[in-house]
Amino acid sequence: MKKKVAVLGSTGSIGTQTLDVISRDPASYEVVSLAAGTQDELLLEQAHRFKPKLVSIGSQALADKIRGDLPSGTKLVWGEEGLVEAAAGAGADYVVCALMGSLGLKSTLAAIDAGAAIGLANKETLVTAGHIVTKRAAEKGVPLLPIDSEHSAIFQCLNGEDRGTIGRLIITASGGSFRDLGRDELRGVTVEDALKHPNWSMGAKITIDSATMANKGLEVMEAHWLFGLPYDRIDVVLHPESIVHSMVEFVDTSVMAQLGNPDMRVPIQYALTYPERQPSPASPLDLLRAGTLHFREMDFARYPCLRMAYEAGRAGGTAPTVFNAANEVAVARFLKREIPFLAIEDIIESALAHHEATQAPDLEAIAFADGRAREFAAAWRK
Repeated sequence: MKKKVAVLGSTGSIGTQTLDVISRDPASYEVVSLAAGTQDELLLEQAHRFKPKLVSIGSQALADKIRGDLPSGTKLVWGEEGLVEAAAGAGADYVVCALMGSLGLKSTLAAIDAGAAIGLANKETLVTAGHIVTKRAAEKGVPLLPIDSEHSAIFQCLNGEDRGTIGRLIITASGGSFRDLGRDELRGVTVEDALKHPNWSMGAKITIDSATMANKGLEVMEAHWLFGLPYDRIDVVLHPESIVHSMVEFVDTSVMAQLGNPDMRVPIQYALTYPERQPSPASPLDLLRAGTLHFREMDFARYPCLRMAYEAGRAGGTAPTVFNAANEVAVARFLKREIPFLAIEDIIESALAHHEATQAPDLEAIAFADGRAREFAAAWRK
């Protein structure tokens, strides 16, 4: 029987690669819903290719624009309510959450309540509400299957292992676009410079996050919730080649790692087919050609966003929400050329300093903290 899949964020980097994986095995999958933000033309192409029951787009204006061009029989919805319906109202038994930022929280919870398995590429969902999402998934018996390459690597290393024997998690980081530059050299970098990631092809926001290492901070917080480990047992190391995607050290000092060429279709496919493995479109890893692999200790002075992420994670409550919200606004402002690159970390630090964390927040408290942090970040001036 075909797996019925909803893809939230279908026009983004993870969404398009998910659909590429699905298209290579049409006998195994049926795409029942697609959700996108503003890329209406690409969404229309996807709708005609996969013939979903339902399509969601970011606004009513965009919905009105594409309404007449959708395939016959495809329902059209929009906005946040449309996202929720795409996640939980189209009969999906598997939902890929590939939305950027905190936008994915309500739709992910709706999918969990509907009993769908979650392929999670939206780390912000766990960063902002990990205590709620993991509890709800456990209550509903719904698996949270990680799609991020680092968390997929850890997940694969832990297959068949007693999680009580984990010593620590070691998350690898490429270092992003500016990994070979010192602090002083970052003052004049441009948007174009920041978007040139040396290893991965990703969307603009996550590429900037890789350059600041905010993305790795979000991954640390996600790993805390996915694998139930305290922050002092989650380490980050620089690994420029992005061949070792992450490692697990066990209490007997054995270290297991998952390796592969940088290709997101591998963790996407593994999340879709788990617990089985299928042939992949990715190129196999040739370690002889890859040559030497390098690892360097993380420099928190060089990457203060990662330091702040650890601090926010340990503070808990609404602090991770503020970290994420301030970062999203700061990155958007940098991409619009309103602020210099180094101001991203200044905005995050100021937002956290002005926030008093609420512990064990409900969704209303999370939304309030998120909104206040965004207002602060948008109004910030040097």
